[in-house]
Amino acid sequence: MSTEASASPTSPIRHLGPNWYATVMGTAIVASAGAALPVTVPGLRGACEAVWALAALLLLALLTARALHWAHHPDQARRHLGDAAVAPFYGCLAMALLAVGGSTLSVGTAVIGESAAVAADAVLWTAGTVVGLGAAAAIPYLMVTRHKIAAGDASPVWLLPVVAPMVSAALGPALVAHLPAGQWREALLLGCYGLFGMSLLATLLILPLIFARLVHHGPLPLALTPALFLVLGPLGQSTTAVNAVAAAAPGVVAEPYAHAMAGFAVLYGMPVIGFALLWLALAAAMVVRAARRGMGFTMTWWAFTFPVGTCVTGSAALAHRTGLTALTWLAVGLYALLVGAWAVAGVRTAAGLVSGRLLAAPRPAPAAPLREMARTT
Repeated sequence: MSTEASASPTSPIRHLGPNWYATVMGTAIVASAGAALPVTVPGLRGACEAVWALAALLLLALLTARALHWAHHPDQARRHLGDAAVAPFYGCLAMALLAVGGSTLSVGTAVIGESAAVAADAVLWTAGTVVGLGAAAAIPYLMVTRHKIAAGDASPVWLLPVVAPMVSAALGPALVAHLPAGQWREALLLGCYGLFGMSLLATLLILPLIFARLVHHGPLPLALTPALFLVLGPLGQSTTAVNAVAAAAPGVVAEPYAHAMAGFAVLYGMPVIGFALLWLALAAAMVVRAARRGMGFTMTWWAFTFPVGTCVTGSAALAHRTGLTALTWLAVGLYALLVGAWAVAGVRTAAGLVSGRLLAAPRPAPAAPLREMARTT
């Protein structure tokens, strides 16, 4: 691609926003969630390895395309940061790095070898954590100081930057065993607990705003309705995180802390997964309502993938820890939902790329605020 062509207003990368990293997240979680299932399915491991390889290729392609976007369309890139509806998606960059790193260690080890998988995960986890911490601080700052947000504009998309540290907390414990014994291991493990707390408390600030927006201003606009599934992300990911920390704790932190972490993994995880199922029912009902009113495909459909995948890994971790068959079947059922959603979103995205529709300039937003848009649905 020449500089002149890429700088053209009609360049296919001009409107390539950070939301596209959701395709990487949704693909990588299919691989890692499949590997985490507490059942053995013939052929599943090989399929997960193929999906992991696809996720890695998607990440490389998007990192390249987004670098070109910043290089040749800095005006559009700055406009994205100034847009309250787009800026939170910078959290997806961090989670894409983390998701591919985690799946490389859990799935790709058999393909590229343990040493290469550990090195790749260490690099991607470090980069994803740094980017995630930056997004978790910078995007709320922009929301307060730069973005123009009305009372009825609260959105599940606001969760994206603050949930990125939770992904770091869930995937970091897998690297603990590969560090020197002693302070290095303990620092990483307890650091993951700190990331867990940071993300959890930020999530607890935002969730009431989202529900209050729904109650007082009605359903989201049709195209944004799938974003309700984003609420599942911090719920499933936090359950995964506390179980991952508890699994890595023996021999790393002293007793009684390791034992307490194991108990907390169940005492925290079960209520949160219960609430996740309640929210899943509410979000699914809202999506069915939107579909009956003509909801078409948009990139928000990728919200059906990664958040559901975190509930798979959370349920699977609880199934491993408790031995409950019901949790095993819950994880399997959610994984089937994840694979179906990923296949549909992937096919529709590929079709949109071929037609050029998904990379076209967005339609001008109506002047009415979000609450007025919601009333039309």
